[in-house]
Amino acid sequence: MGLTRQYLRYEPAALFGLVASARAGVAFVALRGERGRYVAVPACEHVFVWDTRKGEKVLILKGLKQQVSCLCPSPDGLHLAVGYEDGAIRVFNLLSGESAITFNGHRAAVTALQYDHLGGRLVSGSKDTEVIVWDVINESGLYRLRGHKDVITQVLFLKEKNLLVTCAKDTLVKWWDLDTQHCFKTLVGHRAEVWGMALLSQEKRLITGSADSELRVWDLTYIEEVKDPDEPESKKSKGSSSHGAEEKTEEDETLELDEHPEERIVKCSKVGSIMREGRDRVVTLGTDRMGKFLACHGTDAILEVFSVLSEEEIQKKLEKKIKKARKKAKQNSEEEPEKSVELSLQEEIQRVTGVKASSKIKSFDLILSPKGELKMVLLLQNNVIELYSLDLSAQVPQAVRVSRITIGGHRSDVRTLAFSSDNIAVLSAAAESVKIWNRSTLQCIRTMECEYALCSLFVPGDRQVILGTKTGKLQLYDLASGSLIETLDAHDGAVWSIALSPDQHGFVTGGADKCVKFWEFELVKDGSSVQKRLSMKHVRVLQLDEDVLCVRYSPNQKLLAVSLLDCTVKVFYVDTLKFFLSLYGHKLPVLCMDICYDGTLIATGSADRNVKIWGLDFGDCHRSLFAHDDSVMYLQFVPKSHLFFTAGKDNKIKQWDADKFEHIQTLEGHHQEVWCLAVSPNGDYVVSASHDKSLRLWERTREPLILEVEREMQREAEYEESVAKEEQPVVAGERQGETGLAGKKTIETIKAAERIMEAIELYREETAKLKEHNAICKAAGKEVPFPVNPILRAYGNITPSAYVLEVFKKVKSSELEESLLVLPFSYVPDLLRLFNEYIQQGSDVELLCRALLFLLKIHFGQITSNQMLVTVIENLKKTTISRVSEARDVLGFNMAGLQFLKREIEAKEEVTFFADATERFEEKKRKRKKKEKMVLAML
Repeated sequence: MGLTRQYLRYEPAALFGLVASARAGVAFVALRGERGRYVAVPACEHVFVWDTRKGEKVLILKGLKQQVSCLCPSPDGLHLAVGYEDGAIRVFNLLSGESAITFNGHRAAVTALQYDHLGGRLVSGSKDTEVIVWDVINESGLYRLRGHKDVITQVLFLKEKNLLVTCAKDTLVKWWDLDTQHCFKTLVGHRAEVWGMALLSQEKRLITGSADSELRVWDLTYIEEVKDPDEPESKKSKGSSSHGAEEKTEEDETLELDEHPEERIVKCSKVGSIMREGRDRVVTLGTDRMGKFLACHGTDAILEVFSVLSEEEIQKKLEKKIKKARKKAKQNSEEEPEKSVELSLQEEIQRVTGVKASSKIKSFDLILSPKGELKMVLLLQNNVIELYSLDLSAQVPQAVRVSRITIGGHRSDVRTLAFSSDNIAVLSAAAESVKIWNRSTLQCIRTMECEYALCSLFVPGDRQVILGTKTGKLQLYDLASGSLIETLDAHDGAVWSIALSPDQHGFVTGGADKCVKFWEFELVKDGSSVQKRLSMKHVRVLQLDEDVLCVRYSPNQKLLAVSLLDCTVKVFYVDTLKFFLSLYGHKLPVLCMDICYDGTLIATGSADRNVKIWGLDFGDCHRSLFAHDDSVMYLQFVPKSHLFFTAGKDNKIKQWDADKFEHIQTLEGHHQEVWCLAVSPNGDYVVSASHDKSLRLWERTREPLILEVEREMQREAEYEESVAKEEQPVVAGERQGETGLAGKKTIETIKAAERIMEAIELYREETAKLKEHNAICKAAGKEVPFPVNPILRAYGNITPSAYVLEVFKKVKSSELEESLLVLPFSYVPDLLRLFNEYIQQGSDVELLCRALLFLLKIHFGQITSNQMLVTVIENLKKTTISRVSEARDVLGFNMAGLQFLKREIEAKEEVTFFADATERFEEKKRKRKKKEKMVLAML
């Protein structure tokens, strides 16, 4: 069957105009051996790494479709964990920019991520109210923790203890014992959502931020520290066996802890509050890596920085206070002042300064540089990153703005786009500026200040641009000088639309003052200079009964279509301005429209979500298409064709065929409302602007697009999505409690299970064939050649059992448990027999033992009741124990060797360390002598 109509596919070519999305946090990352210079920020579905010194983008960590919702750099600085809106977590290598690990466990957006101090484990919290602990080294999930009733806002590992602290919007702070995987304590001292928390003073103090201006401070006492050393071990271990903690008030909990210390692991007591200057809720609360500085901000533009005193500093301050008290006591002849002398909370956690940013802060990160400066990077709401430095040695520390990354985008949403006639330059205009971009390099060539722009066009010759503004002005800019040449008061209301006349001698504008005005270009003398400059001259006006929303010329310049607020489109003759047609049928106003290149069709897009295609000869409606799930914001025909693009508030851009009334393709990429788009004059490029602050470039490829194949792919994608949304498989005999499996069923886990099933079926077929072949050879009394399966031949003539192992090894570590969970039990006996064979050979013992133990756990009842599997299990018991003990011996030997090497290195380093110390001492001595000489000379 021949192709009746061939379309060409448009593919995403680039994302630009975006400095950073305000959805997730900002984080300092170590790159090229430097800390405090490079910052990672979310950028829609990607992560950009910016060099704050040069203001350049140095690395792009490419995502898939979903928006980034959370970031967390690893302690070693080599990796960055990125959480997405769909609940996926990807770990990127910052050296290569590639993602090696993907974790799928959450059913909603990831809201909190945290590594443990070694970087071996990662904990994630989500909007689905669950917390999952992941093993980064083994690339698998460890367990899921349930208990919170609302969105998780922060998660923290404790360095010394195997404990986890989580807080959520359900007003609770929960403590989890990771050895037994249960919640042993719940803090209920908050009346509103807990938005953030931080651990200070070597994890002996917890600070929480809620919906008010208080930062609540809790003292932590670990029960093991205060217990009697002669207490028996049986009592000590009781703390890790209690299940779940009932919600009680702070006073009740403290009393209970005092009465039954053995039933708890940690004791929390509220010691007071630190008052913030902001009156609104805490948005972000965090510390630097060393825990010396604490910072927080609300929904305003001020970051409040606090200094946390160390134990030595507290001791010095206390000694000074005691001295003063003694002096005072001597004067007043009092006794024992030491008992009453204590440091207040405000003295231990001191307010340093407030950093005023240029706009609302969405996130921040702190880093203490070796020079003693505190660097603060702020991610602002208006597409800006600001870096501040705080000199701590100053008498009154003041934050100084070091750098600001702004050039890469607009401060507000782009409301109008235009292409130059040579397809090279792209104009984008927003509420505060108009920018000209080079399409091929995506660099910003010009930035000019403007009023709130609503429509724009390039003047023929591409040397000037005209903007229509919200205040009713027309602004003419010269691109060579980047200056505003002329401003005209065109309309009494907003200039909603502008259209260049096909003869290129002028243009027409439509405004909220119910007027359509016609303008011509003219050359006028510029003051005293001889040279003439371009200007705009008002020639005619068409008065109408309703506000004008959109105007378009027909290509032959005979007709002018005007969209009005009364939901109709009126068509007039250009020469006489007489009424010709009225196109009515939309239920809500027509926001956008366009006329095709031959003037036969007009397409109108409305706020009623429909696109109507009309004939311009009689004004008949050819077809009404339900185009988007929200208002159609922009519509434009592809030059020299009857294909057109529409942009909607449903985040989508769609291409349509106006002859066949068919939807061709959907361009998905934007994460919020698409305001406008522009098609290049040659039709090869489309550029679009969205509320997510991004500009996207789409390029026409040479790849043909067949509608039937496209529909089939769409159905497959819908099926895969529905599979992922199905109920998760349940492990037999396991109740739905506080803990659960970390992974979730996805299309990848189902595919992996299917591959294992196919491999086992092939193994069964081949072993049956081999038996038959052996019987034939025996009967014939001679060797008959055995036909090798083409799949096994492709793998290098391996045995069927080896092929099953190859397939099994290719299952991702993070998907292994879920794949085995959906595997039918009929395949398990064969798998157990094969496991026995593999473990005897000593291949992949760790992986096979992990899979074996999981299968035994989920199919325990069926395996133990199956008489045929008794011998298999007995054999497995012997082989696994021997092989695992061998693996342990190897690991033990390697560990001992590494520790020996560590001791050797440390012994060498100690010598060099002391050498450095003596050098420093000598230098100090020299400086002191120099100073003394100078003092003597002055005397």
